[in-house]
Formats: sequence, structure tokens, C-alpha cells
Amino acid sequence: MLPRLLSLLLLLLVSAFAAQAQDMLTKQSGEEIAVKVLEISPTGVTYRRTDNPDGPLITVRKTDVFMIRYANGTKEVFGTPGGARQLPAAPPYTGSAVPGDELLIDPTVNLSGPRIGFTVLTGGAADKAREDFRLNPFLTQFGWQFEKRIFRLSSGLSGLVELVPLIGGLEQGKFIPSLNALVGIRGPKGFEFGLGPNVTPAGANIALAVGTSFKVEDVNFPVNLAVVPGNGGVRFSLLLGFNYRRR
Repeated sequence: MLPRLLSLLLLLLVSAFAAQAQDMLTKQSGEEIAVKVLEISPTGVTYRRTDNPDGPLITVRKTDVFMIRYANGTKEVFGTPGGARQLPAAPPYTGSAVPGDELLIDPTVNLSGPRIGFTVLTGGAADKAREDFRLNPFLTQFGWQFEKRIFRLSSGLSGLVELVPLIGGLEQGKFIPSLNALVGIRGPKGFEFGLGPNVTPAGANIALAVGTSFKVEDVNFPVNLAVVPGNGGVRFSLLLGFNYRRR
């Protein structure tokens, strides 16, 4: 039953990632919009929003557009009202900064928000939970994810630092705290993965997390699957939440 559940969860994550093939329009203000670009004229860009594919056609002035990243991975950067230009070549690395720093765009963004989900314990981890804490191997999780985007390249690749405190077992009348500290990478279409320590009353282990995010206007809806091996078994956690883009 558990392998079938995990296979279904992974399939949902892969399907969600594949479904996010879309164009991404970035305005000069830094605002990002998931769109389907229909026409680029000498003075404007016409598109439909992917969250409202049957909605009206929207046209913005080309001078208000910084960049369009297309679903196939190519991009155009608009520097003047007359048309697009390619990204300038990066200057030679001199050792004064990390290579790629010259491509940073809108580097720091806070994307913190609430998290809710569940954890499934297997093998020795389930036995230890029953014996030491009188816990069933299925328990709910409530918490908050503190997230900081520390860089973002013009390709859309972002570096993240995340801190996720959780409280589990409330449905069983228990208070089981846990703390996860992750360093991760997020791709231009929302797919992400991270790695870092996981600390609970049962001990400390390494957590590996993968997930994706769905964006509706300025609100992100992340879905994450975390795997924590240790104590003779494996813990699987599925967490859902939301956050609001703010600087």
C-alpha cells in the first residue's frame, strides 16, 4: 500500500511539473506573470494569462517588459522600445565575486508561509514511535516555512535557504516538534529540491525534499515531498501550503 501511495505522490509531482510548461513574462518592475505569448509587435506584447486561458487578450507596452522566458527555455530581453536584445556576455571572472553574480536579477525575495500535511513512518522508525512515544505511524503536521531566496540567475534558476519548524501528532493528543533546515535550488518553472538536517526528539537525520509550486497572481501554492532515512526506517512527509511574494 505504501509503495503504491508514494508512486502516486511522485507521479503527481512529475505531472504538475510537466503541466507548468508556459511562457514567463517579467516586467521592468520585477513582476513575473505566467502567460502564453501570442504576438510581439514593434511596440507591444500580446498574451493570455495561463491561469485564465479563456480570458481576454492583454497587451502591454514593450518598454514595460524586461524579459520573456519561453516554455522551450529560450528567452528574449527587451532593452529598448524598438525590439529585443540578447543578454550581454558576462565579463571575465576575476575572483572578486562568485561566477554568475553578474547575472543576478531581483536577488532577494521572502516566500515564507504556513504548511500543513502528514508524515508516514516505516520500519524501525514506526516501531520506535510506538514504543517511545506511543504514536501511530501516520501523523499530521502543522508548521511554518521560513524561506529566503538568496540569488536568482537570468535563466530563472534560484538558490534558497529554508527553515521549517513543525508540530506533529496533535490528532493523537501528542506534541512532537521537528525542525528542518534546507539548502536548495528552484528551477524557472517551480520544480525544486533541497537537502539539510532534520531534528526531532528521536534524533537527528538528513532530509531530502522535492516539490513544485503553483502560482496564481502573486500567491504561490507549494507542494513538497520529504524523505528522512534513519532509526531503522524511513519517514515520508507530504506538505502543502501557500505564500505571498513580498520584498
